Amino acid sequence: MSFLVELRRRNVIRMAGLYLVAAWLVTQVAGTLLPMFDAPAWIARAVVIALAIGFLPALVFAWVFELTPEGLKRDADVPAAESIAPRTARRMDRAIIVVLLLALGYFAFDKFVLAPRRDAVLVAQAGQAQAKAAAPVVDSRSIAVLPLANDSGDASQQYFSDGLSQDLITALTQFEGLKVISRDSAFQFRGSKDSPAVIAAKLGVAHLLEGAVQHQGDEVRISVTLVNASDGSTLWSQHYDKPYKDLFALQDAITQAVATALKARLLVASGAVVQSERPPSGNLDAYTAYQHGIAFDAIATETSEYRAIDAFGEAVRIDPEYAAAHGRLAFAWTSLASSFLVDAAKIAQAKVEAHKSADAALKLSPDSALAHMARGFVLQNADLDWAGAETEYQRALQLAPNDANALFRLGNILAIRGQLKRATELTRQALATDPRNASWYKWLSAYLAALGRMDDAGKAIGTAIALRPDGTFNYEHLATIEILRNDAKAALAAALQEPSSGWRYAALALAMQISPDREAADAALGKLIAGHAGDSAYQIAEAYALRRDPEAMFQWLDRARANRDPGVGFLLFDPFILRYRDDPRFAAFCRKVGLPGTTDAKMMP
Repeated sequence: MSFLVELRRRNVIRMAGLYLVAAWLVTQVAGTLLPMFDAPAWIARAVVIALAIGFLPALVFAWVFELTPEGLKRDADVPAAESIAPRTARRMDRAIIVVLLLALGYFAFDKFVLAPRRDAVLVAQAGQAQAKAAAPVVDSRSIAVLPLANDSGDASQQYFSDGLSQDLITALTQFEGLKVISRDSAFQFRGSKDSPAVIAAKLGVAHLLEGAVQHQGDEVRISVTLVNASDGSTLWSQHYDKPYKDLFALQDAITQAVATALKARLLVASGAVVQSERPPSGNLDAYTAYQHGIAFDAIATETSEYRAIDAFGEAVRIDPEYAAAHGRLAFAWTSLASSFLVDAAKIAQAKVEAHKSADAALKLSPDSALAHMARGFVLQNADLDWAGAETEYQRALQLAPNDANALFRLGNILAIRGQLKRATELTRQALATDPRNASWYKWLSAYLAALGRMDDAGKAIGTAIALRPDGTFNYEHLATIEILRNDAKAALAAALQEPSSGWRYAALALAMQISPDREAADAALGKLIAGHAGDSAYQIAEAYALRRDPEAMFQWLDRARANRDPGVGFLLFDPFILRYRDDPRFAAFCRKVGLPGTTDAKMMP
């Protein structure tokens, strides 16, 4: 009798098949059930190892023994006539079929029911892990001062609670290692119904300072609370009832209490100087006038700018040595001249006043970052003195290294001078403490586009639009990005959404220059020239650059220079104009306007 026949007679082969099918089913079920009970991984491995070890003994057992009606007997002791091996074989065949059907059923159940659920869980876990990895790490020493509520029952007192909030922000920025969100971003959550955790997440901070102010007559009542944003718990809370004359001492007490709670200490950076926007005399009437000026300036209209100038002027009249008020006057006069006035004589007079105010601020307080920024702002926008403005902004940042405005303004002037990579870094640093400043995202987008990073530029301008859908120049810049992508349809669609009529004319004229409809392109440019030659000479030059007409482009650039068009400041990060950076006339024009002939930016093909 052959060995194979003997294996079949003793049902060894059937035992092998039954064992393997049953072992597979056991391992699959164990692999599903054990994780549900948080069983250690070694248990599943032990099951597999035990089944593997048991395979050979099972075959030996089948070879040596036979199951008889009297029980297990050695195969050699069972006479051939009494053997029931054939009957046992049929039973084993049926058992194999049953176990195989169970295995196939489990396989189908696992594939079509359990596997999709496992995959969904894995995808969710992967998404959570990715989101956790991508989420910025929030510094435990970071804070946003939310606008303190005006509980005076008098809407006209809003300036007072806002002013106190701003002063707390300014004071807290003097502490080393403490990230303090700027006013522009923090004040967007005035009256917000969002939870502390949601607000903090949007601002990227770990703590919120909130409260209310009541100013009536000679009394001030202030309630403030320092909140741990992650769980909404209160770290510190205090209620103050003080005479109005003690306001500055009260501010100092609140600032020190918050700094102590956050374990912060005063700046010790080289060159840093404690900054303050209080009147040196401590005169509260001057301070009140100053806060009125801040409130009017934030409205940003021609009328409000004049009212801000009056208020800052009143602060200076009350306290002639109020350096911060002189500095704010310089900003206001410059903004009036560059953004609102059209009469040449009025513009010239506004610039004279801006210079006088900036000079006074610096003379009174040479270590005031605000005064240096005011001088830089005047030099940049009134005189187009880029090098002088850079010097002032550098000094301002040295004096106040945590000041987001100093970071942004230095970045902006460096971009004007062709240093786009450094400008991008500084602007991102500024946005870290003013994360909802739509205007700064717009500038960041312009720098990124000039560097050829179109996807990043698109994201930045998208953020600006999301924050301020009605923001001037946002859609005009989006149209510029689409032009650089050579998408005429998208460029036109963006231009049509620009809310400012003046910028819309410019955006449409530029977008149409890459359109195949040349008659429409000519008409759009003609309309821009007919209606805005006086205030859009630079944009007209851009249009001629897109039309590949350098003669007309340089003519309009000269006209923009003669008009002291602020657009000239875009020159070294303007991909349209930079198409002709190798033309000798480009270098000559740069020398005329005091700009270097080199830039990090890329030119448009």
